[in-house]
This record gives sequence, C-alpha cells and structure tokens, in this order.
Amino acid sequence: MSSYVGPADLYIDGRWLPASGGERFDVLNPADETVVASVASGTETDARAAVDAAHEAAAGWAARRPRERAEILRRCFDLMSARVSDFARLITLENGKARADAIGEANYAAEFFRWFSEEAVRPEGHLGHAPASGARILVHHKPAGIAVLVTPWNYPAAMGTRKIAPALAAGCTVVIKPASETPLTMLALMPVLEEAGVPPGVVNVLPSRRSGAVVDAMLHDPRVRVVSFTGSTGVGRKLLHAAADQVIKPAMELGGNAPLIVFDDADLDLAVEGAMVAKMRNLGEACTAANRFYVHERIAEEFTQRFTARMASLKMGDGLAEDVDVGSLVNAETRDKVAAFVEDAIQRGAELRLGGTVPEGPGFFYPPTVLFNVPAGAACLGDEIFGPVAAIQTFGDEDDVVARANATEYGLVAYVFTEDLRRGLSVSERLDFGMVGLNRGLVSDPAAPFGGMKQSGLGREGGKEGMLEFMETQYISTNW
Repeated sequence: MSSYVGPADLYIDGRWLPASGGERFDVLNPADETVVASVASGTETDARAAVDAAHEAAAGWAARRPRERAEILRRCFDLMSARVSDFARLITLENGKARADAIGEANYAAEFFRWFSEEAVRPEGHLGHAPASGARILVHHKPAGIAVLVTPWNYPAAMGTRKIAPALAAGCTVVIKPASETPLTMLALMPVLEEAGVPPGVVNVLPSRRSGAVVDAMLHDPRVRVVSFTGSTGVGRKLLHAAADQVIKPAMELGGNAPLIVFDDADLDLAVEGAMVAKMRNLGEACTAANRFYVHERIAEEFTQRFTARMASLKMGDGLAEDVDVGSLVNAETRDKVAAFVEDAIQRGAELRLGGTVPEGPGFFYPPTVLFNVPAGAACLGDEIFGPVAAIQTFGDEDDVVARANATEYGLVAYVFTEDLRRGLSVSERLDFGMVGLNRGLVSDPAAPFGGMKQSGLGREGGKEGMLEFMETQYISTNW
C-alpha cells in the first residue's frame, strides 16, 4: 500500500465513520496497479444515515442569508486554490492522468466555488401584474431540498464541485456518491469545506462498491428531491427510472460522441492545436472528447500529418512525473475497450498512422493513436472511445458532414473549425448538440451552461442555469 494517509472512511454529519457493514474496498494507482488506500464501502443503512444528516441540516442551511452561503463558498475557493498541488497529486494517484491535466482539473474544480459564490447572491425572481385578473404575480426560487449527487471517475474533483457548489449556493444539502475508482479526492475535499465553514450534515460523502443499491435506497427516500448524475447514458436511464418513483427532479449529464469538423478554409495550425485539446485533454477520458474527426478531403492528408506529428511528440508514463504528457487510463476495462476499438477499426480497413499497441509492463497505459480513413461501420464511431485515439474520416460536402455529425443518439458537444464566421455559425446552429466549440477545442467553463441534447442528458451545470437545477420556482398570487 502507498504512503497515502488521508481520509478513507464515510463522511456523514461532519464525522468520519466506518461502513455499517464493516466492508472496505481498495483504490488502485492505475500507473502501477498498487493499492493506494482501503476505503469504507457504504451500505443502504449508511445511505439512510447520510440522508438523515442532510435532512437535519437542511432547514438551517436554507435559512442562511445568501451572502453567508456565498462567503463560505468563496472561502472554499480560496482554500482549495491554495492546495492545488496536493489535490493534483491525489487526482493522479487514483485516476492516472498526467500532472498537467490534474493541475488543470484542480483549478477548474476550485473555480466552481468562486463562480457559485457569486451566483448565490443572485437568485432572481420577478414581480408582474396579471393582465386579465389584475392580481400581482410574485415569482421567486427556493431550495429544492436534499440532493443526491453521483459522480464519475474521470474528473474526481471537478465533477463533485460542479454539483456541490450550486447546490450549496441554492440552499440545498447534499449526499455525494463518488465513483469507487476515485473516491479519495472527494473525501480529501471535506476538511477544506469544514475549514471554510460548511456546517455538519450539509455535505455528506458516501463511497461504496454497492453503488446501485446505495443510490437506489436514497432515491426511494421521500425526503430526497434532486438527483444530479454525471456518467454513462445507460446508467442515467436506470437512475431516471428510479427517480420516477418519487418524482425526483433529475439533472443528467450523460454520454457523448463528439464530432470535430475541419473545413478546407480552416487555419490548420489552430485546427491541429484545437484538435489536440479536444482529443487529448484528460487523455480522451471525457464525455467532451472529440470522438469522430471529419476533415475536408482537400486538406485531410496535411491535417493528419500535422496532427499525427503532434500526437507522436507526447511522452507517456507515470502521471506524477513532471515531463509526462500522457498518463495511464483509469483501469484495465477502459484500456481493453480502447484497444478493442482500434483493433476493430484496423480489421475493417482503417489505416494506422500512430500507436495502436498496448505496452508491456504494469499500469493501464495506451499510447496516443491515430486512425485514418476509418470506415463507416467501425465500432469506435458509434460509441465513446474514452481514450487517446483519433478516428479520422474525410468529407467533401457541408450538408453531408452535418448529417453525419448529427447521426448519433448523443448530443453533448461538437467542434467546428473554419475561417468563415458565417459558415461556422450556420453549421453550429444546424448541429444537434448542446455545446459547440467554434475554432476552440475547449468548451468547459464554470460560467457557461454545460449540458447536452437528445440522450446526452437533461438540464445544465454551470452558468446561471446550474443553480436553478437545485431550486424550485414558486409563484405567489396576491392583491394589494
């Protein structure tokens, strides 16, 4: 076991507690497959205790003045920002990503506390005069109630703070169930929240290997009023079914299959660098990662050569090393799935330009890989690759590429590169995706509404919309 000495128990009502069943599970370092820590595995009994704690704290937290909640969230930002290096190291230890990616995530995660500290004081409503009845219309927003937050392993810090911060800003209390591959970062955040002034019971953390049973128990507790989930569309559907029994308000950030379109008039230097960010940020383990590359046939070879050279320049190794660009994937299942996608594409006729071989030795590594002229039937085009593999196709017609980009059940994010602003905006509007990066390979921003269309989710995180996911609109009709 590593020298990790941080918290590894359940965090309920401001206390560190063992699981009621006494069970624990190991968290592995994906770079060498050693055990980082043994973590308490919560049960349905623990889930009820966490909801109890959130319920007891709910009235007091909701009654706090918005400015008080805002100042606590601002302190969370300051304290987390001061410990970015510590959080980055822990993120890499349990997730495997390179240090630069981990530092980027830690800063991004902290920024949600700052953004929602500012939004906490702006829960705007309105006053109107009903034209027919003459009644006054008073509309305001109030905390929705206890929120269950379920987060994935690919961003152990940011996916938690992106939910915790708006929930607390809105006046809700929460129970968070982090992914069992990466629970340590969220547990390590709790002392920061305590120091910032978050009262006991307002935030509770429930790691567990029995994710389905534990979350289901909470979703069938009538006191729970919101479920916010980030993860696969398949799991999201199951949670939506469970939430329906109690008519719980859902916020779902689900899977993606992002197209990246490069037109023949694009600035190739900008397009290559944008494609590197869209593909290789977080090693491709992101729902926002560019999954399908569509490059105009007139520039396809030049783009591919330049892009392949940039991919080849990346150094792979243990993410804790300062000079490593590409860390390990999170687990063997993810690595093997990526390898299977590449093998399938090659067997169908794709041209391998770079990578494509699982390295020997411990760790769940997969090298940066470029596939050119990927045939339409390749499995990697219909599902999230979730790894450092770029699947490139060509196109010649604008209508055709828009149709191909939209031919998916997912609709999270798309990327478009063109020097023609009119074309860029027109194509962006025709794409059935909740977000579009126009001449940019990065769309995630705490100040912007993050979310998708179709089966990529419901609701938005970040921006002004993020706090509304944890609030209910109330209308009061009166006369005076």
